Amino acid sequence: MHLLWGILIVLAGLFLLVCGRLKSDFIVYRLIVARSKILWGDNTYRFHQIVGAIIIVFGVLVAIGYI
Repeated sequence: MHLLWGILIVLAGLFLLVCGRLKSDFIVYRLIVARSKILWGDNTYRFHQIVGAIIIVFGVLVAIGYI
């Protein structure tokens, strides 16, 4: 079960990382950006890239059963 959750967490991190890098216009990502822009302003996309990378690392740790 850890493997399944780990993969899902990694996919969520990849979503944030890739969409933040490409400044995507995908509707779900635009909603996330709208909420984040209130706090982060122009640094929203950089913030999503960093958080995406952190979530990927966390997902890998969950998948291997470390957490």
